[in-house]
Amino acid sequence: MTANDPTVEFLLRLGDNCLILGHRLSEWVGHAPVLEEDLGLANVSLDLLGQAQNWLGLAGDIQGGDRDADWFAYRRDAGEFRNALLVEQPNGDFARTMVRQLYFDLWHVMLLEGLEQAPDERIAGIAAKAYKEARYHLERSRDWVIRLGDGTEESHRRTQEAVDELWIFTGELFESDEIEAALADQGVIVGSGRIAAVWKERLAGILAEATLTFPQENWMRRGGRRGIHSEHLGYLLAEMQFLQRAYPDARW
Repeated sequence: MTANDPTVEFLLRLGDNCLILGHRLSEWVGHAPVLEEDLGLANVSLDLLGQAQNWLGLAGDIQGGDRDADWFAYRRDAGEFRNALLVEQPNGDFARTMVRQLYFDLWHVMLLEGLEQAPDERIAGIAAKAYKEARYHLERSRDWVIRLGDGTEESHRRTQEAVDELWIFTGELFESDEIEAALADQGVIVGSGRIAAVWKERLAGILAEATLTFPQENWMRRGGRRGIHSEHLGYLLAEMQFLQRAYPDARW
């Protein structure tokens, strides 16, 4: 599967991020620490899946042919997905899930805020709806990271470990390439690289409030946007796509 059109490629990145992270959060249903979080994580997951459907559906409309949101979600192999490596990382414990969510949510809110001004009314409209949801997601993940970081000795330790271990996946969120450069030149998007400094500044404030140490700058893992993924994505897709792969022409 080759997107070719830079707008389609960008929409696949947006949709795949939401789809894969939404699936990851759905894995907590029935396993969250308290009932309220069971419901809360399920709701965030549903928000992200709805956003994925909108972005992937628009990608299909622009590309043409018979490809819709379901086709992009269930008919592609791992190497054809364009999500960031961060969102496919396993949930781990609750602290790790919340740190992963904070890293993503903070970036997501800033990205969507810029996309609300996109000249393409379809992109701007989807971004405006998603932005409202993403702000709530950020409020949740921020509050939990602060609560866990500034909580017990054990919760602090686990949260700090998650902050440090997941840090290497954050650089990819701000990686600029020819796709983003082309769309930025057209005024379609604000390049991710331009929000990196503000993202770090806001993150530093949250971590300080959580009594957590800001991670040291180091080598970053990249590749998800080019279809080079960790081994975790293959296992995730095997579960997520099984039914559609087994019965490809089924209608529900």
